[in-house]
Amino acid sequence: MADLVAEAVAAAHVSEWAAVLAATARVAADLDLAEDCVQDAYAKALVHWRDEGVPRRPGAWLTTVATRRALEHRRRADVARRKLPLLIPEGDVTDETFPDDRLRLVFTCCHPALAQEAQIALTLRLVCGLSSAEIAKAFLVKDATMQARITRAKQKISRSGIAYRIPRTPELPERIDAVLDVVHLVYTAGHTAIDGDSLTRTDLSRRGIDLARMIRLLLPDSAEAAGLLALLLLTQSREAARIGDAGRLVLMEDQDRSLWDQELIAEGLALVEDALRGSAGRFGVLAAIAAVHAGAPRWEDTDWPEILGLYDVLLERWPSPVIALNRVVALSYVTGPEAALEQLPDDPALATYPYLASTRGELLWRCGRGAEARVAYQEALAFTSNPVEAEFLKSRIIRGA
Repeated sequence: MADLVAEAVAAAHVSEWAAVLAATARVAADLDLAEDCVQDAYAKALVHWRDEGVPRRPGAWLTTVATRRALEHRRRADVARRKLPLLIPEGDVTDETFPDDRLRLVFTCCHPALAQEAQIALTLRLVCGLSSAEIAKAFLVKDATMQARITRAKQKISRSGIAYRIPRTPELPERIDAVLDVVHLVYTAGHTAIDGDSLTRTDLSRRGIDLARMIRLLLPDSAEAAGLLALLLLTQSREAARIGDAGRLVLMEDQDRSLWDQELIAEGLALVEDALRGSAGRFGVLAAIAAVHAGAPRWEDTDWPEILGLYDVLLERWPSPVIALNRVVALSYVTGPEAALEQLPDDPALATYPYLASTRGELLWRCGRGAEARVAYQEALAFTSNPVEAEFLKSRIIRGA
């Protein structure tokens, strides 16, 4: 029985953390207090569920316990009247129309008063429920450094009186870019898990898509909101084909495209049309690239010149080392791997980025330079934390031996 309860609590942590924390933050008026109350609720669940049985709606049970404790703390400290109005919802049309607390929590994390890294770290901690150690691994910093960064961000929210709400329409422009970036990151954290035993964390990828859908409803005329949702849906459409029968990673070129989700593809392609009307944004162009892949019935039919042209647009308007690396992959299928090798980005930001080394390995292998490819795969393996990706790289190392 104890094991079953522990499994139920663990499952509830994965599926309900964000919703429970967001609802509690709405009551607690303080992020640290909200986290403490939610963690206490999960601890209580281990005891009470053993005696009373796992409730039919675990999330509702946890939310009730956590918010009740938060209210008790607020009454004792008289926080509502004297100190922290910052997270008390401010009534406006937007809040009434879009009552999901998780979206309010994302907007709180993405306030322009916070540094970009703090916005991302807070979102991963509060919305995704990742530990500071997991986030530190993603940022390639020490756990203590990440804990301090998250603490400072929470303190700034408190000192600045940042409201726990979806901004009114005039305030959206200064926050929406950060919100879109962070929601994309939430999905990415699920698409390839930072830690754990599997390639993905389905709860996070679904959460990212849910948030993208909410933002699309919030901003129906936003091309970038349409672009983000299109990108996530088209990427998610390939999910069933990413893992083979033996639990191994399957690259897109080897995937069984009959497993691709045609409903998600159709929805994503329709959104791409909206995203590309007028002046396309970054997510619109990325969604267009995903659409080219989705439209190819076979790997051999992929329109690589079109993809290369889209990456050229991205690199010109929104340059980044990762975009430059992805462009090199497309270039390799247009001009050949030899020419692509010469254009691999040499950027310090990618020094520990495993996909740079693995891309170098693939290009070297395609050039017939197996020994050099093996060294590159070994370098990529040293920087890879996902176990499924690690097994794939090991198979590549063996192949190059």
